[in-house]
Amino acid sequence: MNYGVLNAAIMDSRIILMKLAKRMLYLLMLFLVGPVLVVACAKVNLSQDWRNADRSSQQMAPTPEAETHAVVQVYAARAFSWRGIFAVHTWIATKPEGASHYTVHQVIGWNEWSEKRVVVADQDFPDRSWYGNPPELLADIRGEDASRLIPQIFAAAESYPHQYSYTLWPGPNSNSFVAHVAREVPDLRLKLPTTAIGKDYLMNGGFFDSAPSGTGWQVSLFGVAGLTVAIEEGVEINLLSAYFGIEPFGLGIKLPGIGRLGL
Repeated sequence: MNYGVLNAAIMDSRIILMKLAKRMLYLLMLFLVGPVLVVACAKVNLSQDWRNADRSSQQMAPTPEAETHAVVQVYAARAFSWRGIFAVHTWIATKPEGASHYTVHQVIGWNEWSEKRVVVADQDFPDRSWYGNPPELLADIRGEDASRLIPQIFAAAESYPHQYSYTLWPGPNSNSFVAHVAREVPDLRLKLPTTAIGKDYLMNGGFFDSAPSGTGWQVSLFGVAGLTVAIEEGVEINLLSAYFGIEPFGLGIKLPGIGRLGL
């Protein structure tokens, strides 16, 4: 046996394994830098108790008295507890012309524990904090355009195929629901943030569909991995629901946990 050749092969194997381990470490650091910054910047309160967490209106939406015309708004807020390090929760609010209240359409995951319907449409304030985390306005449509979209939103919510099931990751979850509505109502032109984990869980049973904004297309493997190319979203790469992307028209980049950075 040629021990010199054997030792050389072992050394080469060790070098290859060390290089692979180093690259995996760099990749892990790239995946985690965003979530670490979210915690460091106190974007999420990890010590909150859901029973007394803030659920008040943030006064972002017009009151029905001040805005008598139809309104459609979409909001996102950091998810509750440790989930908010990585993801947001999204919902849609509608108010027909002359209505005295808003209807909030969303998925409530813990309804599944009591075998209730997870898709809900309740009379509520549209701009509540999500258990201590303030909302961000993603879309605001009013007047005739909103009046035209509201029946489509109700129909899309009813057509969501997972009315009684919820899976935190990779979906179907609350963001999968809003993405489904967006695909069914393309005139919303809704660009969901990359922190809306679950938005790429497709409802058509395949691996190819339109982007939620309706301005491009995406390939997705059950929301776990995929690629989106669209005018609104730009280019997004999904690796285990960690998103990397670039928006050429919006001059922005997208990183896991953080979401979009740019103009």
